[in-house]
Amino acid sequence: MFKKILVPLDGSGLAARILPQVEDLAKSQQSEVVLLTVGDVGSMVMAAEALPGVVQDMYASIKASAEKNLAAVAATISVKGIKVSTQYREGLPAQDILEVAIEEGCDLIAMATHGRGELSWVLGSVAEKVLAHATVPVLLLRVMDAQPIEKKKALFGAP
Repeated sequence: MFKKILVPLDGSGLAARILPQVEDLAKSQQSEVVLLTVGDVGSMVMAAEALPGVVQDMYASIKASAEKNLAAVAATISVKGIKVSTQYREGLPAQDILEVAIEEGCDLIAMATHGRGELSWVLGSVAEKVLAHATVPVLLLRVMDAQPIEKKKALFGAP
């Protein structure tokens, strides 16, 4: 039985695709859900040194947007009778996901990952790192990008 489920979200539709499964699992096991967004600041470190004021404004904007998104997702989950909390952090996504799982006492990490054709690209780099280093079970939902029907017809011919 899972008492606390950590759900990392990056604000994308892909990441949110795990939510229906998490809601079903949380309801069936009376689990608490912890929603986490990590602002990936690793890519902005050099810019911060060159333009500190601009980057600080960007950080503030990213944080406000992420917290607004987390609150909206939490509201949709809590109305279903599921206990939910949110966290926003700035750092390295995989590392912070693993740290929050330990700090919050989560016994499951549930996340979506993109689907790709080649085996080496099946998992995103964050999902791959979490899976490799997690001390609790990890539920991964592989999400395939839907191709528009026109593209399928062009590739495979009209039915």
